[in-house]
Amino acid sequence: MEFTHFNESGKAKMVDVGKKDDTQRVAVAKGRIKMNSKTLKMITQGQMKKGDVLSVSQIAGIMGAKKTSDIIPMCHNIFITGADIKFEIDEENSAIQIESEIKTTGKTGVEMEALSAVSITALTIYDMCKAVDKDMIIEDIKLIKKSGGKSGEYIRKGEF
Repeated sequence: MEFTHFNESGKAKMVDVGKKDDTQRVAVAKGRIKMNSKTLKMITQGQMKKGDVLSVSQIAGIMGAKKTSDIIPMCHNIFITGADIKFEIDEENSAIQIESEIKTTGKTGVEMEALSAVSITALTIYDMCKAVDKDMIIEDIKLIKKSGGKSGEYIRKGEF
């Protein structure tokens, strides 16, 4: 395995994907945000003063996926053909599980977009709830699976 983001002088470069074939690509990422039980209850009952936390953070996550190349220097600007953010409320652990699925047909994958979507979703939840809970923890953000492209399919062991 070699790093492809360095030129012959050892300096950073953006990889040229111009000669690669367009393929359908999908990436799924997950993460979670833990909070106190009062905060989780306020979110699920729509009691946050800033509005519907899950709806706003869902839109923010999709927007984050679309803007990934603006904040990750060597990321290509990708035409996203589909983006979805799902939530699972974990009352037992007082947490919200976040899952993103990003799709494209193109020359490079959408792993960074899926990871960015989860990150921005979690950050938006934090932003909307920080007035009542500054102890929230964003954790365990990871790629779960990806398909398409030259390297084919990847599935994280123990996730599916």
